[in-house]
Amino acid sequence: KARKGSSWSHVLNIFQACDPVWAHERVKSGLSSGEGLIWNVRDPIYKKEPVKDKGGKHTGEYQETCVDPGIDDKRLLAQEAEFASLLHMPDRSGNTLFPIIRKAWETGNLESLTKNSPARATNAHISIVGHIVKDEVRRYLSRTEAGNGFGNRFLWVCAKRSKYLPEGGQTDKLNFSPLICRLKSAIESTRGIRKLNRDEGAREIWCAVYPQLSQGMPGLLGAVTSRAEAQVMRLACLYALLDGLTEIKATHLRAALAVWEYCDASAKFIFGDALGDPIADEILTALRNNFHGLTRTGISDLFGRNRGKDQIGRALGTLLEAGLVQMEQEETNGRNAERWYAR
Repeated sequence: KARKGSSWSHVLNIFQACDPVWAHERVKSGLSSGEGLIWNVRDPIYKKEPVKDKGGKHTGEYQETCVDPGIDDKRLLAQEAEFASLLHMPDRSGNTLFPIIRKAWETGNLESLTKNSPARATNAHISIVGHIVKDEVRRYLSRTEAGNGFGNRFLWVCAKRSKYLPEGGQTDKLNFSPLICRLKSAIESTRGIRKLNRDEGAREIWCAVYPQLSQGMPGLLGAVTSRAEAQVMRLACLYALLDGLTEIKATHLRAALAVWEYCDASAKFIFGDALGDPIADEILTALRNNFHGLTRTGISDLFGRNRGKDQIGRALGTLLEAGLVQMEQEETNGRNAERWYAR
């Protein structure tokens, strides 16, 4: 029992004190489709209608009529207590949720090419907080497109209960007023900011860490952490804005790097050396449990000989490229045999 609902309620209380309209109207749950996400941040919808004369006859001209006023507040926080259900969405034929979320992360300008979905959104600001257990993450991300185009849009944070509080922690006795006042002030002071720059100290640090952040990792871990540079800079921007500044300073960037370091460690804990290829992952597990290694025949037997030679060959190639296995040739009475070992 993670008590994620209890923890979220305390955070929401602070948000309600800072921006009650946003907390009441712009925090939702139940993401299920790309069209549904767009609808919650949609622009006004206009429809061309024929112009008629006083007799009701069509004049041959058309005019645009607003049939839906849209949503003025383009901010949306989706709080998904059961994130695993969201990862099931690509299994549904034609579901556009993942592509729309990717687009939201990139530009905030959203639309679906679905025939019966006229809604579109511009300058949308989508935030998603999801909760899921480790086993479900590995199960669903490794078998869907989520591993590549979706997982790296999120910061992966491992969290667990640090203590048991049968009395609830008595948060009612805590004074949140200083935090609320500071957060309110930051929100108000940053509303008009459109651009942030790095100062000289932040620029020096950024140039030093950029090559390391840009290095790719193999497998599923590499897929979900491949946007390290963008994630760190977005975090640094948030820290600067919370200080009410238009300039990113060294302290903001160091704080962002510390958060990313934890997220990166969390991703390593969750995904380890999983490759996102079920065949390769199963072969690697078997090799690690067999000190004497396995021949090609032994590897094929892992799958009841239900996997083709090409499939197994591609999986072994993936493992070899990632440096997780090695192969040795064994002499036999006939053609040499391959024996594979985990490194």
